[in-house]
Amino acid sequence: MQCYRELRIVTARPPPEDEARAPHALYGVLPASETGSVAWWREAALAEMAKARLPILCGGTGMYLRALTQGLSVLPEVPAAAREEARARLAEQGSERLHAQLHPEDAARLRSSDSQRIARALEIFLATGQSLAAWHRAAPRLPPAPYDFRAILLTPPREELHPAIIARWAIMRGQGALEEVGALVDQGLDASLPAMRAHGVPELAAEWRGEISREEADRRAIAGTWTYTRRQATWFRHQELVAPTATHRINARIAGPTQFSERNQPEIFAFLQMAG
Repeated sequence: MQCYRELRIVTARPPPEDEARAPHALYGVLPASETGSVAWWREAALAEMAKARLPILCGGTGMYLRALTQGLSVLPEVPAAAREEARARLAEQGSERLHAQLHPEDAARLRSSDSQRIARALEIFLATGQSLAAWHRAAPRLPPAPYDFRAILLTPPREELHPAIIARWAIMRGQGALEEVGALVDQGLDASLPAMRAHGVPELAAEWRGEISREEADRRAIAGTWTYTRRQATWFRHQELVAPTATHRINARIAGPTQFSERNQPEIFAFLQMAG
């Protein structure tokens, strides 16, 4: 989500002073009106990595890192008509009803609330007559990137995470998150676009339109983020981003509104020296 230009505050993109300390790439490079994808990001990341002496990738979406470290299935091009029909059905019926219409293989793999992936599975089926799961099995794969990866996973204690989410939300409020999202709403963008579904955006958009109160927006956004972090932690517990011996997990303490403390640096550097 940090790829989207208009969402600096809501996605907690690095501030300009941090970006000035070291070269940053792929932050704020897409307009919110466009749809980024893991395939697009993989190619863009590889191009940027080739320019760097020591590429450092950071973020919370393990699927994107796996697209580099383990390769990626090449899915078919979807005609605009199929994509538009899938998005129209999503807007009209919602993700729960659309989930019930998926191929059984795809329905079993996807949560009924995952509107983006549900629409993706439907557009693949409309375009090809096959399930997304079948394409993943049969499609050729782009190879792993030719790098020696080392993964560092920061896992804050759960009892510290919820207060940190609340604190971070308050900071974003103070920085102008409502106005940032209001500018998107005023563009009349499709609600199914990825940028319009970033954490906090649907809630702030509803508040901007006068549909819910500030207090209700806060409650929903904090609860949604908390649910996501728990689901994300479960995913990381069962996934290897790179080879097991090249992944280091740090039970990082939370310092203020961030999920990283400088006192973890010695542990991180020691792991890199050992793994390298």
